[in-house]
Amino acid sequence: MDKDIMNSSNHSITINERKNIIITGVKKIESFDDEEFLLETNMGYIIIKGAELEIIKLDTYQGNVSIKGRVNSFSYMEGSNKKEKEDSVFSKLFK
Repeated sequence: MDKDIMNSSNHSITINERKNIIITGVKKIESFDDEEFLLETNMGYIIIKGAELEIIKLDTYQGNVSIKGRVNSFSYMEGSNKKEKEDSVFSKLFK
C-alpha cells in the first residue's frame, strides 16, 4: 500500500479534538489500516495509532494528508526502527 508523495519543505501536525489530524510534509504513506498509519515525512517517520482511522484527503502534490478517526497516539520513529516496525506489522498479519 505504498503511496509515493512529493516532498514538501514544511512539516506540521494539527490535531483537532482527537478526531482529525492534518500532516504536512509527508513524503510517503508506508502502510495504513483502521488502527495504525506509518508515514514518512521530511522530519522522519511518524506512527499514528487509533481507532476507525481513514484518509479523508490526500494531496500528493503538496504532501498533505488528512486522517479522521479517534487518535490515541502519534510518535516519531528513528529511521533504523522502520525495519522493526515493518516486521511487527507482518508478524501481526501472519499470527
